[in-house]
Amino acid sequence: MQVQIKYFASLREALGPGERRDTPAATVAQLRDELIAQGGAHAQALNRQRPVRAALDQAMCDESKPLSEGCEVAFFPPVTGG
Repeated sequence: MQVQIKYFASLREALGPGERRDTPAATVAQLRDELIAQGGAHAQALNRQRPVRAALDQAMCDESKPLSEGCEVAFFPPVTGG
């Protein structure tokens, strides 16, 4: 299936604004793991040791959410204020 991926904040700086991707991933977690397995900047930016939040079709979600054809997945670091 094809999904639209967007990156925000420091992830956008490392990976660019986003990409359209064909993926066999069924969930947000599987998509993140697929991107990590790509290596390079993706592996560094999305590493499981780093806190990364996700949204599916512009709604915050946990990574167990299922993907659907044409969905939009956004990844971003947690935001703190002060």
